[in-house]
Amino acid sequence: MASEGLTRRRGAGASPAIGSASPAFSDTPTLAFTSGGAPRRPGGTTNNAPTSSAGGSGGAGAMEGRGKIAYDPRDFENGGESETMPRLTIMEEVLLLGLKDKAGYLSFWNDNISYALRGCILIELALRRRIAMVKDPSRRRLALADRLIEVIDDRQTGETILDEALKMMKSSEKYGTGAWVDLMSGETWNVMKIGYQLKQVRERLAKGLVDKGVLRTEKRNFLLFDMATHPIADMNAKDDVMRRVLTLLTARTAAIPPQALHKEGVKYRHTRAVVLVCAAYASSVLENALQRLSYDSREAAFARCDDILAEFSTWPFGVTTSNVAGPVSIGGGTRKREGGSGGVGRESVQELVREVRKEMAASTTGQAGAGGGQEEQEELCFEVVATVLEIFGRMDSLVSKIICIYI
Repeated sequence: MASEGLTRRRGAGASPAIGSASPAFSDTPTLAFTSGGAPRRPGGTTNNAPTSSAGGSGGAGAMEGRGKIAYDPRDFENGGESETMPRLTIMEEVLLLGLKDKAGYLSFWNDNISYALRGCILIELALRRRIAMVKDPSRRRLALADRLIEVIDDRQTGETILDEALKMMKSSEKYGTGAWVDLMSGETWNVMKIGYQLKQVRERLAKGLVDKGVLRTEKRNFLLFDMATHPIADMNAKDDVMRRVLTLLTARTAAIPPQALHKEGVKYRHTRAVVLVCAAYASSVLENALQRLSYDSREAAFARCDDILAEFSTWPFGVTTSNVAGPVSIGGGTRKREGGSGGVGRESVQELVREVRKEMAASTTGQAGAGGGQEEQEELCFEVVATVLEIFGRMDSLVSKIICIYI
């Protein structure tokens, strides 16, 4: 169950050179959250996992002769699925939003991204139909974060971090979503469970982006020592992520613009758009995509994102939104900010809820002919997504409480 670091599963590829990891990519979060929502101070995590400093010539080096570290399409055991999955995972898109383009590292003051990335891992597995809530009617008596999840499909995904988390969850006893995020972040005082921690997630995601040609690896001197950094090699990839975020949060029409979504053919396009903006919000990297907007436009975008998070952090999604267009209220979940978007912004959020419901209905209809219970199983996967978003919705309020206590 312990992390295997950057070691490839496949013996054919040559191992890259070993260097030192950059603190900007270390995964030592400063705040933990229990499944019940109570904050606590975490224990430290190690930052000395081996990383690659090879590939200084850029992203091309990851594709020419060097063994893949964190991503390898040869690892797919489900060939047809790769055609319906986006090129980048949700975790990688969030990391891209936080990266400094030329410097190649994350902000040293970002305390939220490590914890949020673990939640994104669970969402990505749920959208790929690998994990779901345990089918138990009595679970409705529990809070969302305490409801147990289980592995329903243990096929490899081709993404090393996802496969490692999946294998760990498969071999473990069942835990709630909140507990899994805590365990994978290393937020436990139980030494018997420390092996559940996924180490160096930021650095390994960056290595995966190097393998995909989006980033390149360089050595950067920080006074007394050299560290590995990962500047952007393919700006088109980051521009695409920023365009989708900006379009979704600033659209002036109730209908969802195609520019806010992945290309046609990608499964759960609207759901992925929702998860991206909510995860970026929870990771404190959303402002990087909105920094070119005026103050008023930026505040309106944050308000719309807050409304999106409020609607999708409940289960079922959008409990206050009807399936037909009309003036209904917004806000069945937890808000980070007071107020909310109005007018077109409110209508856009309602339309987003309806589109996600259509995706769920289309998916469950397609699975209905495959066998009994498939339809409900699909909804159990989306319940995991709602649970992680509910955890995201509580992150800022918990941080504020701890700051007030220490002040």
